[in-house]
Amino acid sequence: MPVGRSADDSRAIALPGGEFRMGDAFGEGYPEDAEGPVRTVTVEPFRIDATAVTNARFARFVDDTGYVTEAERYGSSFVFHLLLHPRARDAVFGQVEAAPWWLGVEGASWNAPEGPGSDVVGRADHPVVHVSYHDALAYCAWAGARLPIEAEWEYAARGGLDGRRYPWGDDFAPERLNTWQGDFPRTSTGGATGTVPVDAYEPNALGLFNTSGNVWEWCADRFVPGGEERVIRGGSYLCHASYCHRYRVAARSKNTPDSSTGHGGFRCAWDLTGQ
Repeated sequence: MPVGRSADDSRAIALPGGEFRMGDAFGEGYPEDAEGPVRTVTVEPFRIDATAVTNARFARFVDDTGYVTEAERYGSSFVFHLLLHPRARDAVFGQVEAAPWWLGVEGASWNAPEGPGSDVVGRADHPVVHVSYHDALAYCAWAGARLPIEAEWEYAARGGLDGRRYPWGDDFAPERLNTWQGDFPRTSTGGATGTVPVDAYEPNALGLFNTSGNVWEWCADRFVPGGEERVIRGGSYLCHASYCHRYRVAARSKNTPDSSTGHGGFRCAWDLTGQ
C-alpha cells in the first residue's frame, strides 16, 4: 500500500491489531486524567511510525507545501526556561501561571525551538516540536497518513506486554527513556535536557522507539467526549515522578488543538484494513 511521501516504509510498522487491556492497572494515574478503569479494547490492523516525525521529515513537508505552523502564525510558542536561547531573553513575554517553567517566547517555532537565535542544525533526527494538533493533521494529509487513535497508540506503545507500567516492564529504568532526572524544574542531574534522536534507546518488542519520554505525541481523540482538547500520550523529557508521572504507557494528558510547546510532537498511523 502507498504510505505517503514522508513515510519510509522500513520505519513504519504493520501491526495485526486485536484485543488488549487498556488503562492503568496499578491505580497510579491522576484521577482527572481518567486512565481507568482497565478495559478490554479491540483495535483493527494498522500501521504506525516506529518513531516520532523528525525535524528532517517535517522540513521536507514544509519545503514541499510552504506550510506555516500555528506557532509561526501566532508569532510565539512555549519554551522550557532552562532551554531558552541566550539571544531569546528579550523575546520572553510571560510565563504560565500554573507552570512558571514554561515561558512564552516570541519567535519560538519548530525551526527555532529555543526561541530566536536557536535552530535545528545537528538535530535532523530529533522529533519536531512546537507543532499543534492542526499542524500534525496537515502533515498527515500530505503524507497520506493520519494520527493514531488513542487505543492504537497504547496498543503499540505497550509492545505486547499486558498490563505493565512501561514498554519494557514494571521497573523504572532511566537508561531506557528520556525523562527528567534531578530536582524538577530546577536541576537536571542525569540524561539529556531537551530532545534526543527519535530512535534513541531500545525499541519496544514491536519495534517502536520512545513511547515513554522524549516528546508528547498527539492522538486523534478528544480528551473527553465533546470537549475541545485533544489527547497527548507518552510523556516527555520534562516528566518526573514528583510532578508528572505520565511516562507510563497508560498515562494520558491533553492540550488544546492550536497549542504548541517545546516538548510536543507526533507520529503517523495508516489503515491496513482491506489492504
